[in-house]
Amino acid sequence: MSTAHHLRLIDGMRTREFPVERIRTGTGVSGPGYHTVFLHADDDGWDEDEAARLDHRAQCLAEHDALITLLGARWGEPQMISLWSAQERMMSGEVIPDPWAETVAGCEYFRLWRIEERWIALGLCLEENGPGCELTVVVTEIGPP
Repeated sequence: MSTAHHLRLIDGMRTREFPVERIRTGTGVSGPGYHTVFLHADDDGWDEDEAARLDHRAQCLAEHDALITLLGARWGEPQMISLWSAQERMMSGEVIPDPWAETVAGCEYFRLWRIEERWIALGLCLEENGPGCELTVVVTEIGPP
């Protein structure tokens, strides 16, 4: 998908109503107070060679950087937040609300904008010891933990 497509998707997420119950969508998950979409996701079932997976990672990184630039031009410099402490608190038994609880394990950092009554978060989830890469966007009225 193109960066222009991603921007249209994010704009649609910003105006779409939130469902009353958690539901899976074709590209992510929505629930009370949030939409989460995986813009660029790895598929564990891929049977590609290492070079193809590295190309996939490079494309994911390029899309991430392009979105930060374009969204930053619209809304200003984003905050960078880490969900590491939220993950630690969850492991200690604290309840972290969705969508943050769903994203804690995958993305360590998010770029975050507050636009009107909603938060827009762009997360890059990198596989620690490999070429895996996922690009996630969250639109929510629930503040970060």
